[in-house]
Amino acid sequence: MNGHAGSEERENRLRIGVISFAHMHAHSYARAVCALPDVVLVGVADDNESRGRKAAGQHGVAYFSDARKLLESGLDAVIVCSENVRHRDHVIASAEAGVDVLCEKPIATTAADGVEMIQACKAAGVTLATAFPVRHASPVVRAKQLVDEGKVGKVLAVKATNHGRMPGGWFIEHDLSGGGAIIDHTVHVADLLRWILEDEFKSVYAEIDTRFYDFDIDDCGTLAFEMEKGVFATLDPSWSRPRAYPTWGDVTMEIVGTCGVLSVDVFAQYLVEASNSQGTVLYRGWGDNADLALVADFVSAVREGRRPAADGVDGLRALEVALGAYESARLGEAITLNRAGC
Repeated sequence: MNGHAGSEERENRLRIGVISFAHMHAHSYARAVCALPDVVLVGVADDNESRGRKAAGQHGVAYFSDARKLLESGLDAVIVCSENVRHRDHVIASAEAGVDVLCEKPIATTAADGVEMIQACKAAGVTLATAFPVRHASPVVRAKQLVDEGKVGKVLAVKATNHGRMPGGWFIEHDLSGGGAIIDHTVHVADLLRWILEDEFKSVYAEIDTRFYDFDIDDCGTLAFEMEKGVFATLDPSWSRPRAYPTWGDVTMEIVGTCGVLSVDVFAQYLVEASNSQGTVLYRGWGDNADLALVADFVSAVREGRRPAADGVDGLRALEVALGAYESARLGEAITLNRAGC
C-alpha cells in the first residue's frame, strides 16, 4: 500500500481496487493510484490466479480470486481492466455493490451492453468513467483550447492516426475483445473528435482488413467520418508498428480550419536513446503522464460527486463509431450512425 501515514489518516483515504490485470494499462493505473495523495490501493481481483497474484505482489496489496469479494471489502472505487467482453459484468457488479468505477476502453463490445452498464450505474447512484487518458495529454488539451478560441477558424476537416503494435493475447481473440485494431484504436480518436469539436458523428465509411499478421481478426483499416456540423474526418487505426518499434504507437491529428492547420502529435515528448545493452533504440518520455491525470480526474470526480472528464455515455458514443465502422465494412457502404438512448 502507498504512503506511511497513521491508521486514522489511512481510514480517510479513498480506497480503490483493480479488477483484472488482463489489460496492460492496469499496471499504469495502479501506479497512478499509489502516486496520488489520500488514496490507497487495497486489492487486486483476477480470475487468472498467476496473473493476479503477481500483480498484487508487485503493488503490495491483497489478491482476490473473485471480483465480488474485492467489491465487498469496503472499497470506495474500482478500476476495471478485464477483457473487453467482461467489462459489462464487472461494471454492473460494481454498481450493485455501490462502488464507483473507472472502466477501461472500449466500454463494452456491444452498444446494448454499454447502455445496460450506464443504466445500472445511474440507478445505483455511482460514477461511471471511461478510461480515455489521451484527453488529458497536454498537446490535446492545448489543441482543444486553440479550437475553442477560434485560432484555426471554422474547422473543416481532420486527418487522424492511431497506429500501434499488435498486442497479442486475448486482444486477437474475437470472443474476448469484440474485434481487432478497429475497436481497439478507433475509440480513442472518436472520443477526441467528439470532445474537441463538441459534435456528434453522423456517418462512417470503413474499409477494414488483415494485412500485417496471419490471424482471423482485423489489424488495419481506413475510416472516413462526417460529423453532424459538417466536419469531414479520416482515421487510420492499425496494428502496423513492428514489435521492435520504440513505443507502442501514436495518436496524431491534423485539424484543418479556415484560418490555419493545427498539428497534434500526442506522444512526441520523448528523447531518443540508442542502447547497446538493450540492442535497440528506445524512446524516453519526458512529458506529462496522461494515465496519472486520468486517474486523478476520476478520484476528484468521486470525491466531489461531479461528472468525470469522460463518462459512460462518452464511452458508448465512441464504441458506436467503432461498431459502425465494422458494419460499414461488412456492407461495403457508408452508414448513418444511430445513437442509443441511455
